[in-house]
Amino acid sequence: MLRYLFRRIGANLVTLWAILTITFFMLHAVPGGPFSVVSEDLSPEAAEVLRTRYGLDRPVVVQYFRYLGGVLRFDFGPSFVYRGRTVNDLIGRAWPISAQLGGMAILFASAVGLALGVIAALNHNRWPDKVCLVLAILGITIPNFVIATTMIYLFAVTIDLFPAVGWRGPQFYVLPVLALSGGMIAFISRITRSSMLDVIRRDFIRTARSKGLTEGRIRCVHALKNALIPVLTYAGPMIATVLMGSFVIETIFAVPGIGSEMVLAISNRDYTVVLGLTVLYAFILVSINMIVDISYAVIDPRIRLK
Repeated sequence: MLRYLFRRIGANLVTLWAILTITFFMLHAVPGGPFSVVSEDLSPEAAEVLRTRYGLDRPVVVQYFRYLGGVLRFDFGPSFVYRGRTVNDLIGRAWPISAQLGGMAILFASAVGLALGVIAALNHNRWPDKVCLVLAILGITIPNFVIATTMIYLFAVTIDLFPAVGWRGPQFYVLPVLALSGGMIAFISRITRSSMLDVIRRDFIRTARSKGLTEGRIRCVHALKNALIPVLTYAGPMIATVLMGSFVIETIFAVPGIGSEMVLAISNRDYTVVLGLTVLYAFILVSINMIVDISYAVIDPRIRLK
């Protein structure tokens, strides 16, 4: 196990370096820059001073090694748009909010999706299965911004049960979490249903029944445990994506998370913010994928990590 972990950590570091390098040179290959738009607030002379101050007048290779050295010290540099603020400050302020929203959505979607998938599989071709199938299709096909605006109209405008915008307390969490988790519930329930149907037809389930085990133990311990592997495969990238924020949901509900900051940084050519958030997303993705791979061996001892 330790040998596998060291190998994966080394591979992850190489992956992060490659992502940072490709993103850096792609950003600098695009015409323009954070100070290329001259206006009344930014004269050509002031723009040139800012370019010199932030080292943007130097060769791209020099800028790359300078930035890489900062990343090795966990310093993602200053923001070109938010004066007096660094990328580390922005991540420290906005990412915990996105992570909180995403974490609650993941927990809710996992609980509801697994439950619906198990119910559908155990009632195959009966009305509970058909109801779950319809709900899953609706969750997959309806965009989350439609779900979000519908929830605002129903629960914030019509009956005034929850606030529509903001992130200032538990009552503000309900609608964004429900809107963000809708698509995930649909995918998890469909994958769980398919996996459960495959598992409950296998020989070891029939063997467990012949030994006199209760149906509850067979379903919860043997069948569901083995059906989780495909769900975990989908959950890895899903968790990383959701923890990095959803621009649509955060914009609709005015949640000050990292998703909206990423879009603003791209439109403003704020190189350091884009690079910092890209590296953060890549780090979360490769870390969660490694955890998912390890969990395979925990769930199914037949899987060996080499």
